[in-house]
Amino acid sequence: MPSRCAITSRRPVKETGNMRLYRSDLSASITVFLIAVPLSLGLALATGAPPQSGLVAAAVGGIVAGALGGAPLQVSGAATGLVVVTADLVQRYGWRATCAITVLAGLAQLLLGTLRTARAALAISPAIVHGMLAGIGTVIAVGQLHVVLGGSPQSSALDNVTALPGQFVASHPITPVIGAITAGVLLGWPRLRGRVGWLGTVPAPLAAVALATAASAGQSMPRVDLPDWSAPVLPALPEGPVLGVAAAVLTVTLVASMESLLSAVAVDTLRAKRPASHAPPADLDRELLGQGAANVASGLLGGLPIAGGAIRGSANVEAGARTRGATMLHGGWVLLCAGLASPMLESIPLAALAALVMVVGVRMVSFAHIRHVQRHREFPVYAATVGAVVVFGVLQGVITGIAVAVFLALRRLTHTRITVIEEPGCHRVRVTGQLTFLAVPRLTRAFAQVPDGANVVVELDGSFIDHAAYEALNTWSTRHQSRGGRAVLGDGAGRTVSEPVSAHACRPWTPWRNHHCTRPAAAPVTSGGQLLGGLSAFQRNTAPLVREELARLAREGQSPGQLFLTCADSRLVTSMITSSGPGDLFTVRNVGNMLPPPGSDTSCDSVAAAVEYAVEVLRVSSITVCGHSGCGAMQALLGSDHEPGAQTPLARWLRHGRPSLARMARIGRLGRGEVALADRPVADDLERLALVNVMTQLDHLMAHPCVARRVSEGTLHLHGMYFHVAEAQAYILDRSASVFSAVRADAAPVGHLRYDSAADTAAGSTGGSTGRSTGGPANSPLKA
Repeated sequence: MPSRCAITSRRPVKETGNMRLYRSDLSASITVFLIAVPLSLGLALATGAPPQSGLVAAAVGGIVAGALGGAPLQVSGAATGLVVVTADLVQRYGWRATCAITVLAGLAQLLLGTLRTARAALAISPAIVHGMLAGIGTVIAVGQLHVVLGGSPQSSALDNVTALPGQFVASHPITPVIGAITAGVLLGWPRLRGRVGWLGTVPAPLAAVALATAASAGQSMPRVDLPDWSAPVLPALPEGPVLGVAAAVLTVTLVASMESLLSAVAVDTLRAKRPASHAPPADLDRELLGQGAANVASGLLGGLPIAGGAIRGSANVEAGARTRGATMLHGGWVLLCAGLASPMLESIPLAALAALVMVVGVRMVSFAHIRHVQRHREFPVYAATVGAVVVFGVLQGVITGIAVAVFLALRRLTHTRITVIEEPGCHRVRVTGQLTFLAVPRLTRAFAQVPDGANVVVELDGSFIDHAAYEALNTWSTRHQSRGGRAVLGDGAGRTVSEPVSAHACRPWTPWRNHHCTRPAAAPVTSGGQLLGGLSAFQRNTAPLVREELARLAREGQSPGQLFLTCADSRLVTSMITSSGPGDLFTVRNVGNMLPPPGSDTSCDSVAAAVEYAVEVLRVSSITVCGHSGCGAMQALLGSDHEPGAQTPLARWLRHGRPSLARMARIGRLGRGEVALADRPVADDLERLALVNVMTQLDHLMAHPCVARRVSEGTLHLHGMYFHVAEAQAYILDRSASVFSAVRADAAPVGHLRYDSAADTAAGSTGGSTGRSTGGPANSPLKA
């Protein structure tokens, strides 16, 4: 007889959550590694440093900054923003002294991180930052064009520009072709990858360098020359004036820190859009400490200065990285490649790497950024920064940008133009610019030109008014109205933005209160008058502010992040409670915020169709079921039976609430699974039923196959919410404890909102629970 062990069947090993994390991080690390190797070699070439210094920076950035930094998914290494600075340092002080400056810059970053100054670095105008990066990109592109043509870059950007005609004449016969192949593949790979599915796993830089290397086989041209690896030589202090060395350290610290922090913010934004990510939000001060430690280590080991890079960081997120393990693994792969794949790296032509870096430099000049700064009237700052970086250097360019920004701010603050225009039946006082105490004398002189009793429109075409100017404006308006005149404030487009002082002083949420704010004085108190008055107020005050955004939504279509299922009660204003706007919520409202389960005789296709459309077509990432206090549907359920033979539409609809009523009865009879409020006792059976009903409708949601599938995949999250109308207080549900907790004004986004099918079983639910969310809420509409 065979033994019991021999006939035991083998069960497949179920993949745990940790196994999925390791697999995702491993895949992402390989993708980023394939991008980092050619890019690091190209950046080392562009700076004139030893080629292996780029690989050292990539390995140290991945391992040290990845382990210690505050942005877990950011990938650090040799950075494009530091190419111009490093090239100047290598040429001026030599390589060993450049390594010493890198160490000193790292120590400065450690000091700044300890002092928690990371957020202050982000206070610099975006026009200066983008201008600095665009100037660096211009210098990189022009310099590397010489290498693509078979020559060497000159000492400055101006020298590179003036030497270009001669370089074109004396160009190498093959290297321009190799550079063109590399640039063409880099620019065309995204389109080709979209048409051929399997190409999506191959990064564009790797494909470009690989194809260029294959095309150059058998040709005589400069290639990567990696010297034999040896113990790193200790950095040597630079020789020269102390102020010059201090300026060099300051420049590396400034550029590396700004690029790292901006990249960390960008990568964190991408991370937030992926609910499956297990990485915490970025801690910028810790990130600065991690970057400082990495620069100290890189300088001591003979590597380039390190900074976080948006190219590699975004690729890491897009490749599915979940934790900082992907970043650290990428550093390990670079280290192995540097030790084992030297012959393969030495076959890469320099022209291919130069073209790679040149394309990266060109992309640093973003037309989207130019349009953005132009829209905010900061193009002079941007242009001055770009020009100064190209002509004088990075630090000088940043200082120039700051000086121009300060000058423009002072000019806008002090340059105010006030004119008085007489029109038929009206005088128009137009104020262009910021209204400060400096403009008060001119403002009073302009008001003196307006006769008593006249109708006046004061147009304020500016974004700032100080207290002295406000008092002058308010005093004149009061005096003018006391003499029989009328004063109205308007914006630069002539639209009314305020009524006379004697009229109402409503805040943005008060136009509904008794409708006294929107009803014309002579209008009768009717529902039609209220509606027309509200529409008129919308067209006058709100439509001009939202028209551009609504036009965009009309062009692009809706893509809300959440489905919000709530009651039709008029006191429940979803946009106000969730602080949401156009395009944010896909809202379904009915009596009692109920969702009948599918397949039953009493099922309702209307609500089910909305759920299916939101989940399958709009691909929302979360669904919220919101009940409220004083719900009429819950009152009706407690007061009658609603048997199956009920005839009225309301009675038939309320039968969908009977599972909630039965669930509450079981809670009282069995004494377990009690629903509760965290901060106070449940007031009465009406409130208890409203809370239980939210939990029951979450069960019904899980009975819909499309919802259950998305929840099991981890791409959809279900939330429960209760709103107490009289308290204006929102409560959120913790399913594991059946407890609703109040959302506080100073609370952080809640991480324990989830659908938990195990909690249903413990509570004795009757719903069809078929899955469980594997993460916290994504894009939750509940804003603390």
